[in-house]
Amino acid sequence: MPIQILMPALSPTMEEGKLARWLVKEGDRVRSGDLLAEIETDKATMEFEAVDEGCLGKILVPEGTEGVRVNQPIAILLVEGEETPAVSDPKSAPIATASKEGASAPETPQPPRSDITAAMSSIRDALAAHTMPPAAQAEDGRVFATPLARRLAANAGVEVVRLIGSGPRGRIVKADVEAALERKAPPQRNAEAAAKSEPPMLAQFSTIQGIEPLPDARLFYKRDDYEELPHDSMRKSIARRLLSAKTLIPHYYLTIDCRIDDLLTARARLNAEAPRGDGGYRLSVNDFVVKASALALLRVPEVNASWTGGAMLRHRHSDIGVAVALDFGLITPIVFRAEEKGLMAISNEVKSLAQRARAKKLKPQEYEGGNFAISNLGMFGIRDFTAIINPPHAAILAVGAGEERVVVRDGKICTANVMTVTMSCDHRVIDGATGARFLAVLKRYIEDPAAMLL
Repeated sequence: MPIQILMPALSPTMEEGKLARWLVKEGDRVRSGDLLAEIETDKATMEFEAVDEGCLGKILVPEGTEGVRVNQPIAILLVEGEETPAVSDPKSAPIATASKEGASAPETPQPPRSDITAAMSSIRDALAAHTMPPAAQAEDGRVFATPLARRLAANAGVEVVRLIGSGPRGRIVKADVEAALERKAPPQRNAEAAAKSEPPMLAQFSTIQGIEPLPDARLFYKRDDYEELPHDSMRKSIARRLLSAKTLIPHYYLTIDCRIDDLLTARARLNAEAPRGDGGYRLSVNDFVVKASALALLRVPEVNASWTGGAMLRHRHSDIGVAVALDFGLITPIVFRAEEKGLMAISNEVKSLAQRARAKKLKPQEYEGGNFAISNLGMFGIRDFTAIINPPHAAILAVGAGEERVVVRDGKICTANVMTVTMSCDHRVIDGATGARFLAVLKRYIEDPAAMLL
């Protein structure tokens, strides 16, 4: 039967993406595991693999198309002997609107709405004429499931082999995993008890959309006085997530100064002794901050937590996100289990993550999640600043520049290299005294790097 190839959900938060490039063309033979296309999300460009086998009968969404919704049909796959469902215009454009960014981008003509409806109706009729297989397993025992469904199932402890898929040819999709979780969910408490223990929250950003919007900035300027740059998918995601985080999370801020003379001395000595070429390293101040934060999270586990409506999630490891500035936005790749890694390993891993982030080659599991984040603007000469918490984290550390300042030591005025750090805290998770205790531990590790060996 004809199989609809759907726009994949390459991460749990993905709602739409750009079909950057097709790696196959109409008429090509496709096998399971073959690369079909490159999909550009708001954070990375990823390759999309085929799940089924057959011949690519029709491409519904041409490359370069932006705003393609998850689960929207993007192509039709035919098994042997089948023909492509008839459409009114074989060269008709897809459902999604092609990108119009850039003067040189060709504008794809859109067919009349009636042609689109007729084409999709033909596809649905062809699919409805065949029954769905009861299981999503190949002859070799391999289970067909979308990447998102596999990830959700693994996180929830659900075995995909026990599920019956509702996707094309029995493929297991997100809805199948969610249905399984609902069947095994514990009984809900009555509404009165829930209301007493869990006050209503603005869990959905849509609940605050009633606030009067700000006027469009274009109303205040003449058209010839500015250049209009359309938002790309990353900028839209940053705006949506940070506005939601700043609005819904009760932020408060704690600031502390750390003397880093001993840290700079240790860094200079280690870098001078580092081998060159393969196996070499070059430590930065930020590498010490990552390590110190990871150890401080173990000493003050109340900060190493995430908020949910029904419980606090206390994390067992220090998964530290490190903010990386990109030409086109911002991303926070994660150093997992940083408490178990040495300074050299942390340094090399951060450099590798940053390089792949700038090339948009990170995988979703490399930048989603984490327990804590660090944003460092010291290299730009910024003395101190505050950062916005990145959910599901409960805190983020803003690191300023280390600079020589006048201080009092043993009753005498002298100079010292001082670095100011400010921690933004989620007050639902971290009380003021708890946050202060964390910063005191962090300060000790930064001011005395040898303490990290204890």
